[in-house]
Amino acid sequence: MTAYAIGNLRPKPVLDDEVFTYIERIQATLDPFGGRFLVHGAPRREVREGAWPSGLVIIGFPSFDRARDWYDSAAYQELIPLRTRHMDGDILLIDGVGPDYDPAATAALMRAAQADASGGAA
Repeated sequence: MTAYAIGNLRPKPVLDDEVFTYIERIQATLDPFGGRFLVHGAPRREVREGAWPSGLVIIGFPSFDRARDWYDSAAYQELIPLRTRHMDGDILLIDGVGPDYDPAATAALMRAAQADASGGAA
């Protein structure tokens, strides 16, 4: 199942050359793990609800284990300080859903769990 590395990044007003080096070198750390950018500083965005003052990065991987192995790799660990010295952010590794995912079935499970937690009253 596809997994994702999601970055919610907040760059400082003036970026140091280290950030550009990080961006230039990151793909080489992704390649051995099948990682590819799906969203990376998209030039066009439209916030529809809430606020989104930061930059979004989404990288797809063939599996959660491949995403974890990439993040933990020596090659990527070496790059992290080039980013973190100049950007605050949050990074999340997360499983995606499979091709047969049914949100209605998920709602039914959530409804049943809620009923069980409240002693049967929905």
